[in-house]
Amino acid sequence: MTQSGQTAQSGQTASAEYRIEDLAHHSGTTVRTIRAYQDRGLLPKPERRGRSNVYGDAHLSRLHRIADLLERGYTLASIKELLEAWDTGRGLGGVLGLVAEVHGPWTDEEPDRISRAELDATFGGTPDERAVEEAIELGVLERVPGREGEYLVPSPQELAVAAELYAAGVPLLAISGHLRELRGQVEHIASRFLEFTTEHVFARYLGHRPPTDADAAEAATLVRRLRPLAQQTVDAELARAMRTFATRHLQLHLSPDGPPPAGGEPRAVPLPASTVNAVDALVGPENASAFITAATERELHARTLDTLAANNGKQERVI
Repeated sequence: MTQSGQTAQSGQTASAEYRIEDLAHHSGTTVRTIRAYQDRGLLPKPERRGRSNVYGDAHLSRLHRIADLLERGYTLASIKELLEAWDTGRGLGGVLGLVAEVHGPWTDEEPDRISRAELDATFGGTPDERAVEEAIELGVLERVPGREGEYLVPSPQELAVAAELYAAGVPLLAISGHLRELRGQVEHIASRFLEFTTEHVFARYLGHRPPTDADAAEAATLVRRLRPLAQQTVDAELARAMRTFATRHLQLHLSPDGPPPAGGEPRAVPLPASTVNAVDALVGPENASAFITAATERELHARTLDTLAANNGKQERVI
C-alpha cells in the first residue's frame, strides 16, 4: 500500500493512500480512535479494495481538523455538527475564523523564559522549592520539556509584580495565596462579561447551529471590537476602587486613635443616594465621609447619654 505516488498516467500525482495504521501514525492518533470516529459519523468510511481498507488525504485532513477543534475545547457532538455543515456545502470558513478569533491572544504580552538561577536570584537568592511548585501549579511558570532548570513565563508582567511584592517584604506563599484568591474573582468577572455580551450581542449570531458563514464572520468582527472592553472596564473600576479605599485606609491609619483592633475592621454601610447628595451639597464631596462619621458618632453619643439618664431616673424612683 503506497502512502503517496504517481498515477499510471505520466505527470499526474496520485493522492496519498494509507492503511489504518499509517493513518493513525500520520495523524498522531490511534487506530482505536479512528474506528471510534467512524462509528460516530465523524470520519467517512474508507474505500474497500479487496480485503483492505484504504484511507486518503481527506481522512487525514479531517482527523487534523477534529484534533484542532478538540484542543480548543469543543465536544465531539459539536464537532460533528460543524463537520456535517461542511459536508453539506455550508462551509466552515466563517466558523473557523470565529474560533480562531476567540482563541487568539487576549493580550499583547509575549511569553518569556527564565532559568532557575535567574529565578532564585530574582527572589532573594535562596532556592524555594515549595514556592516554585506553587508557581507551576498556578501557571505562573511552566516547565520546558527537555530543558532542566528552565521555565516558560507565560506572563512576564505577572512574574515582575510578584518580584516587586517580594522585594517589598511580602512572603512568596502569601503572594501565591493572594493570586489564587484574585484569580477566582477575576474569573467570575470574565464569566459575567461573557454572559452579558452573549445575551445582548452574540445570541442573534449563535441562535442556529452552526452559524452561517456571514453570521460567524460578523461575530468574529465583534469579538475583535469588544475584546479590549472587559479589561478597560476592569482597569477603570479598579482605579476608582483603589482611589476610594486607599484614601479611606490611609485616613484610618493616620487618625489620632490609630487603626481599629484586629477583628474590628470598618464595615461598609450603603446610604441612599439622596442622603449622599445632600451631604455633598452641605459640606462638599471631600468632607462627606468625615461628616457622616462625625454625625453617626454624635448620634451614638447622644443615645448613650439618653440611656444613662433613663437608667438613672429608674434608680431614683426605686429609692
